[in-house]
Amino acid sequence: MRNYLIVTFAYWVFTLTDGALRMLVLLHLHEQGYTALTLAGLFLLYEFCGVMTNFTAGWVGARFGLKSTLWSGLSLQILATSVLAWQADALTVALVVAMQGLSGIAKDLTKMSAKSYVRLLAPKDEQLLHWVALLTGSKNTLKGAGFFLGGLLLATLGFRDANLAMAAALALALVVSLAFLPRAMGKRKEAPRWRELWQAEPRIRRLSWARLFLFGSRDAWFAIGLPVFLVESLEWSQASVGAFLALWVVGYGFVQASAPKLLGLARRADARALVGWTGILLAPVLGLAALLHLAVDPGWTAPALIAGLGLFGVLFAGNSSLHSYLILRYSESEDVAMRVGFYYMANATGRLFGTLVSGLAYQLAGGGAAGLAACLFGSAVFLVLSTWGAQRLLRLESATARA
Repeated sequence: MRNYLIVTFAYWVFTLTDGALRMLVLLHLHEQGYTALTLAGLFLLYEFCGVMTNFTAGWVGARFGLKSTLWSGLSLQILATSVLAWQADALTVALVVAMQGLSGIAKDLTKMSAKSYVRLLAPKDEQLLHWVALLTGSKNTLKGAGFFLGGLLLATLGFRDANLAMAAALALALVVSLAFLPRAMGKRKEAPRWRELWQAEPRIRRLSWARLFLFGSRDAWFAIGLPVFLVESLEWSQASVGAFLALWVVGYGFVQASAPKLLGLARRADARALVGWTGILLAPVLGLAALLHLAVDPGWTAPALIAGLGLFGVLFAGNSSLHSYLILRYSESEDVAMRVGFYYMANATGRLFGTLVSGLAYQLAGGGAAGLAACLFGSAVFLVLSTWGAQRLLRLESATARA
């Protein structure tokens, strides 16, 4: 329990600063006149580095232990925030892109480490769903708080001092982790081979496919299209956008943390449930897209977005909790770092594609309601592909049960 609390604390601090940094960069650069497509481009290296990090981080964790990957992630985020603070008055696109890439590496090193630790620390298999739901849900709650914190810090401290404050908080988490976590957890007795990174069993490959398109469906409209639409079309202030997105992610994280009881996942957490939870996400996405595409009375836009986002958040929370539980259930303890790394490589790939679609669709459709509708239609395509992946997983589990 002590180790679980230390890992959770480090993950919380990192997540809070990561959400704040994303909102800081997004709002600060939009204020300076960058377009939606350019903003999407700034985050592409962040997501691409996440893909490559997850591919290799599982091997590193299995070879050297999870403590090494956890402190590496925290250290890289300290470096990224420190450089942005140092160059606050001379920011260039190249520098911001490079630091976003560094932050992407840091995030996925930290995430893979924390999730793998939970698999090793959960005292009983039946408690795994509750522990991972609590960790993931609380992480997303703090990520939402980070969005709000980013907007608040930008308005009060300015870009430089905000980054310095985050670097100091991360340094505290790093010191606590280095001082108290055991070194050897997650380390394999025999050194893993590189080819084992691609040798995930069929269940993990199919679950990873579903995860890729699930998270692509979220970021296809949430990453760039939604915040830019709120500023440009609804004329919300930066602080209001940060607060709104923060409240949504906080609520989503709360539902996710409570998912085993609140959504009834403790009674049925399997591939069949995953198919249903994924397919039903099409309802709020297509409903909002149709509303925006048909140019319904603009007075209904903000209330409809709030209601649609709320429903999407509840359903997405159920999906994410199921995913996080299933990947750990399918992973053997000795190989958990490598399997979780492979799985979150798919997760990062989905965010990469979703971010690209979000900026591209919004700009090509001309922005405004049409731009956000285009992002939502792209999200629906991702959801269809995710549902198909979940169905393939269900067929595999059914065939295995009959055999």
